Amino acid sequence: MSNADLFINKLERARVAAKTLATVTTAQKNAALEAIAVALENSVPEIVAENAKDLAAGEANGIGDGLLDRLRLDDARLRGLAAAVRDVIALPDPIGEVLRGSTLANGIRINQVRVPFGVVGAIYEARPNVTIDIAALALKSGNGAVLRGGSAAENSNRALVALIQRALTSVGLAGDAVQTIDEFGREGAGRLMRARGYVDVLIPRGSAGLISTVVQESTVPVIETGSGIVHVYVDATADADMAAAIVTNAKTHRPSVCNAAETLLVHRDAAERMLPRLARELLGAGVTVFGDEATRAQVPEVAAADDETWATEHLALEMGVRIVDSIDEAIAHIERYSTHHTESIVTQDYANAERFLAEVDSAVVMVNASTRFTDGGEFGFGAEVGISTQKLHARGPMGLSELTSTKWLVRGGGQIR
Repeated sequence: MSNADLFINKLERARVAAKTLATVTTAQKNAALEAIAVALENSVPEIVAENAKDLAAGEANGIGDGLLDRLRLDDARLRGLAAAVRDVIALPDPIGEVLRGSTLANGIRINQVRVPFGVVGAIYEARPNVTIDIAALALKSGNGAVLRGGSAAENSNRALVALIQRALTSVGLAGDAVQTIDEFGREGAGRLMRARGYVDVLIPRGSAGLISTVVQESTVPVIETGSGIVHVYVDATADADMAAAIVTNAKTHRPSVCNAAETLLVHRDAAERMLPRLARELLGAGVTVFGDEATRAQVPEVAAADDETWATEHLALEMGVRIVDSIDEAIAHIERYSTHHTESIVTQDYANAERFLAEVDSAVVMVNASTRFTDGGEFGFGAEVGISTQKLHARGPMGLSELTSTKWLVRGGGQIR
């Protein structure tokens, strides 16, 4: 069988399995998820060993500390993934949920209900945790999954998909429901983008370049996840202790992820009071700070920012800092440079808080909270497929309901028109 035939065979098997999944009970799906969680806990040494091969290759290829952090699996992270799978078990099954309905004057009853997409495709980079997250959410929502996790995590992903397939089989479900196409390399990713008729929706997660390529080249409908040029704006009335805690957490808690803050905007009236402390805490945490001229006038030890600073998703301990004259200027800066992922304002001014919430056009807009909370797990979704920055169907962290479509059920008694 040729490579092309092998590729199509995997997609066909996933599609057949997905048709079965669409009709199984919630109890059966939850049993499969519990089997996956148990397998993760019982297979830590084997998965870590496979992951070590990917980490060694990544270090040899110089992929950078940020990607290495995303790539790494250890005992704590694997047990965290098992816990996330159990969180998905605890969530209501969306399939069959009635969204709206009515009885027409002629007696016909109509209901709009949630149904699975069918087969969900995903293309992502160096994030083996995504293999578990997407598989768990796809299975609970009755979908098959075809995963392209990238060459950097190929050993990890192969081990995880094999674990998922065994777990499904152990409870009487089709292991074919979850497939990896990593062995087909870049060519496989291209084929997945053109697999209309086999794959119902495609979700890219990764760099801006990867997402742009999928959006532009895919013939399969795409839910666009976004890179994160994320902002924190410290307003004139902000509490200094709160601002310091939020800014430091948003930047340093896990700098390699898309909800980490990349730009700090500080109102001029708060700058003298707070900026030296904010900069000192960031620098003390190992952050390389790039400031505009006004910032450097107050904190000379920071490096000089340029236009590229504001347009960069650093994914590292690096951050741009700019002083603005007003909330209007802060919102204008965000509108120009944001990827419309997450923005947060730190303020004690209720009117400014509500204005920021209303006028900033991002998937998640916050008041007095760290941007690190933009996360499916934190939002109570158990896990997430990704964070959508588009405006159609799904926006923000995507959980179970975002992996469903709807159909109309019409029940009549012989009526004709």
